[in-house]
Amino acid sequence: MTHSTLAQPAFGKWRSFFWPVHVFELKKLLPMFFLFFFINFNYTILRDTKDTLIVTAPGSGAEAIPFLKVWGVLPFAVLFMIIYAKLANVLSKPRLFYTLITTFISFFALFALVLYPLRESLHPNALADQLQTLLPVGFKGFIAIFRNWTFALFYIMSELWGSVAISLLFWGFANDITRVSESKRFYAMFGLGANVAMLCSGPTIIYLSNIRSKLPAHIDAWGVSLNYMITLVIFAGIMVMGIYWWINRYILTDTRFYDTSEIKKAKKEKPKLSLKESFIYLAKSKYIGCLAILVICYGVAINIVEVTWKSQVKLQYPDPNAYSAFMGAFSTFTSVATILMMLFVGGNVIRRFGWKVGALITPIVLLLTGAGFFAFVIFGKHFSGIETLLGMTPLMIAIVFGTIQNIMSKSAKYSLFDPTKEMAYIPLDQEAKWKGKAAIDVVGARLGKAGGSIIQQVLMVAFGSLAAITPYLGVILMAIIFSWIAAGRSLGKQFLSLQDKKEQEGAKEAAAVQAEAPVVLVKERATQEVTT
Repeated sequence: MTHSTLAQPAFGKWRSFFWPVHVFELKKLLPMFFLFFFINFNYTILRDTKDTLIVTAPGSGAEAIPFLKVWGVLPFAVLFMIIYAKLANVLSKPRLFYTLITTFISFFALFALVLYPLRESLHPNALADQLQTLLPVGFKGFIAIFRNWTFALFYIMSELWGSVAISLLFWGFANDITRVSESKRFYAMFGLGANVAMLCSGPTIIYLSNIRSKLPAHIDAWGVSLNYMITLVIFAGIMVMGIYWWINRYILTDTRFYDTSEIKKAKKEKPKLSLKESFIYLAKSKYIGCLAILVICYGVAINIVEVTWKSQVKLQYPDPNAYSAFMGAFSTFTSVATILMMLFVGGNVIRRFGWKVGALITPIVLLLTGAGFFAFVIFGKHFSGIETLLGMTPLMIAIVFGTIQNIMSKSAKYSLFDPTKEMAYIPLDQEAKWKGKAAIDVVGARLGKAGGSIIQQVLMVAFGSLAAITPYLGVILMAIIFSWIAAGRSLGKQFLSLQDKKEQEGAKEAAAVQAEAPVVLVKERATQEVTT
């Protein structure tokens, strides 16, 4: 046996570890990769831009975010779900996809061309000042939303882009055309597309945010940066629709990648349900319930951590361009960490240790890093030696520590939580996949963040500021994460059971087809003999 013969299996093993995709599958993988790339390119730009608009707006700050998520994002998410459920029953999936993407890019174009340039005329600053004198200090965030209502509307639409374009449209499409065997290899690669997009959009945000140094003093530098970023968002939205059309036209017509008979059969077996019937159907499902708990707990936990962190960032970077540049750098570092997680941890953990282990890593990471972050914020005055050693102000140390915490939790979320969450939908029937995702991903995710926001609102109204409520938020965070872990363990058992059941049904159908094959062959031969 030669050395090359021994090396070939080892090479194949390492190749499958880093690149578990066959060459012929690139025809399906690459378009989906770039579809997710452009969707997430927009997501990163919109996420950092919406935070910059709200946090650095006149009379506003990070305390406005909890009020905005409850009184703005959540009602719009519920309204969207109702509209989506109606449209899903009358429009084909491609038409629904094009309609929703067009709606988003049309709004962002309207904001850049009309709403932002006319903000001084549209914003009721005088009335907001009067309200500020009448209401308690804890309502400052609510008044900030009213004062900067066009920015709040931009924030809402940007938040919905993350839920609709990523969770509902892309992952719904991916779950519909991807087999379970493919998902274990493809989904981590899809995630790479998302984080390569973040790696590109992060430096883009930094460059466009720093453009103020090249402009005269009387020019609105943030307005110029905003126009450039919205132009990129519109371009990426057009690319999303173009790639989606290409996949439907040239990929889904290939039987190696998509079997239309399975979808048609599922539609015949499961009739469409009304909105009320859909809620009843989902409420009775323990599986969907546990999946919803995962999504809601993540939303509550990340909201509690992020708002506290962003309030620290606002103190250090009050200028919109400086704040945006910092968030661009944060996105860049997050993308690098996530790509490394996906290459060496994400897909390999799921393939080697199973769904449950992959799903539980994210809450455990958030538990450890969140505990550390809140401990530093609460007891930071006892770490004066660290301040001297690092040569940074206490505020900057808190920002750096919070940034590391957010990078670690988000990289775990993108590389493990998202793939395992989407894999959990695959064994479900078509009705549960589409309307279940609409209820969980659009409303459930927003309900999670709104839940965290409600907690912060109540505490801020009672105690007056984010700084005063930080210890309470730390305790609540721990309780939420332990609930998340319990639901993840339960769902892991149900996922394995449902997957085994589906595989057994598929094996029985294959055996039945194979058993009928000789009979069909005999009939065909008999027919040929008669004809002859």
